[in-house]
Amino acid sequence: MVGGKVLIVEDDRTLLEVLRYNLSKEGYEVLTAADGAAGLETARSTKPDLVILDVMLPKMDGYEVCRILRRETTVPIMMLTAKTEETDRVVGLEVGADDYVTKPFSMRELMARVRAMLRRAEMMKHEAVSAGGGPTRCFRVGEFEIDAARHRISRGGGAIDLSRMEFALLEFLARNQGQVFSRDQLLEKVWGYDFSGDTRTVDVHVSWLRHKIEADPAHPKHLVTVRGVGYKFEA
Repeated sequence: MVGGKVLIVEDDRTLLEVLRYNLSKEGYEVLTAADGAAGLETARSTKPDLVILDVMLPKMDGYEVCRILRRETTVPIMMLTAKTEETDRVVGLEVGADDYVTKPFSMRELMARVRAMLRRAEMMKHEAVSAGGGPTRCFRVGEFEIDAARHRISRGGGAIDLSRMEFALLEFLARNQGQVFSRDQLLEKVWGYDFSGDTRTVDVHVSWLRHKIEADPAHPKHLVTVRGVGYKFEA
């Protein structure tokens, strides 16, 4: 993707302008909103390619904005917050964010994450309309049928509702059944990061996948933890 439309929802005017400047310099079209309600309406009306969303916002907090957007769209969402508690990070990912950045952050790292998220979104869009070529679009692994072109997974004929990144993670692990991947490798292969990211992002997505596909999430038989290494998928 060359450029792209990025919506920043941030009530700190200084940070908003810094983000606007850096994103514009990279060639992105930048839209802004200073509160949650305005951010939600702007996202609905302009259909951005990426939303950068602060948590602590007037009128409607970032968690609620993210929760609503995730019900309505698959747009990539990056959450920003000054909160450093682990539970805050987990909540951000649980309501549907693709990634979570804690303030203060390196602008260089944030821009790298933006590029990675937009690359990944563009690739998934391309895969959805691509006819033929590349990996098999629809395949079966054990009791799961995975339709990569439509981003759907079913078991016994019943569809399983997954977020965009949950699907991407499960598809990757299923295609590489039995192979163990570290969290850093998954950030690279699934999220598209070519730098060290917050591996908690991977853990939270695995946890939510287990609640959706495992009979007993506390004792998973499909998404298996290999202690000290990472995760693997077993049919």
